[in-house]
Amino acid sequence: MTRTSTRKIPVALGDRSYEVMVGSGLLARSGQLLADHFGRARVAVVTDENVAAHHLGTVIESLGDRCRGSIVLPPGEQTKSFARLDELCDRLLALGVERGDVIVALGGGVIGDLTGFAAAILRRGVRFVQIPTSLLAQVDSSVGGKTGINTAHGKNLVGAFHQPALVLADIDTLATLPARQMRAGYAEVVKYGLLGDLAFFERLEQGWRPVFGNDPAAIAAAVETSVAAKAAVVARDETEQGDRMLLNLGHTFGHALEAWAGYSDRLLHGEAVAIGMAQAFRFSEAEGLCAPGMAERVARHLADVGLPTVIADISGADRPAVATLLALMAQDKKVRDGQMTFILLRGIGQSFVSRDVTPDAVEKFLQRELKLPASGNRERQARR
Repeated sequence: MTRTSTRKIPVALGDRSYEVMVGSGLLARSGQLLADHFGRARVAVVTDENVAAHHLGTVIESLGDRCRGSIVLPPGEQTKSFARLDELCDRLLALGVERGDVIVALGGGVIGDLTGFAAAILRRGVRFVQIPTSLLAQVDSSVGGKTGINTAHGKNLVGAFHQPALVLADIDTLATLPARQMRAGYAEVVKYGLLGDLAFFERLEQGWRPVFGNDPAAIAAAVETSVAAKAAVVARDETEQGDRMLLNLGHTFGHALEAWAGYSDRLLHGEAVAIGMAQAFRFSEAEGLCAPGMAERVARHLADVGLPTVIADISGADRPAVATLLALMAQDKKVRDGQMTFILLRGIGQSFVSRDVTPDAVEKFLQRELKLPASGNRERQARR
């Protein structure tokens, strides 16, 4: 991949402010970059088996004698569990990690969320650095300080706000990402256009192919635009009391589908978000909030990329019951006084928080959604 210059995007949070560095070759420079920020602090690296095979050696070599050691965990959403959190904390303590050290999360959203949570509670708080290696993690989960694990009741229901001290988003790592993971991450890129930036969405509509063609300029632009959008929201509302809820566009529906699918390869997080965003637009249209045709336009773009847009696109013959989805949605973190909170839309780039949606309206909508036929995206993608 052709090298791109490094851009530094600030996340302004007072004395907890930090930079997100986006560019090429950051893994090979990670030791020096961490030394620039943290001096001679010792470093422990947490990653998963897939990422370790490609990138762990580069980071350890760059860190040199400041590396306390590395911990390699199984890949996949099921790693975000109490059992793995317990194991990770124990192994970090066994490495001798002290409060003045730095823990590096090298991997995608699962490793970032789990490692960040461990850093938040280990010795009552240890600094950590995000080195995201997936598109989804680079544009979304590595920024903003949300950490946590999943439970049988829902996604990310146990966790803490613990901001990273630095984020190194090396776009070169995306060259090793499987195509399905790249598409799943792209759903979070699209989200930033849909929730508040029509011009960005229109650029993606016309120019999404270079992002999947390993074009460094296109990838860097997508990552930088997404990170800048999220950084601005986080600076205004760090703990999700207002504006930051908008970043959950598609997640109320999507998280319920993820939980129903057992946090398995049946449905990746970004795929669930894609279905959820398409549903948010269809629901907004059904409620008369946005003009007809908006939902079709959004679903068409997601389908062009190869993302699922309806529940029937999820692999496997079984389908969730409406009651099951409603129960899972009731566990959403945005629920207040038993009332579900939705991110709805008046148009592309015009999202808003709504607590006025009735359970009856949601139930009827989900009944209609379960009758929609598969879009055929998976079959088309398999032939590519």
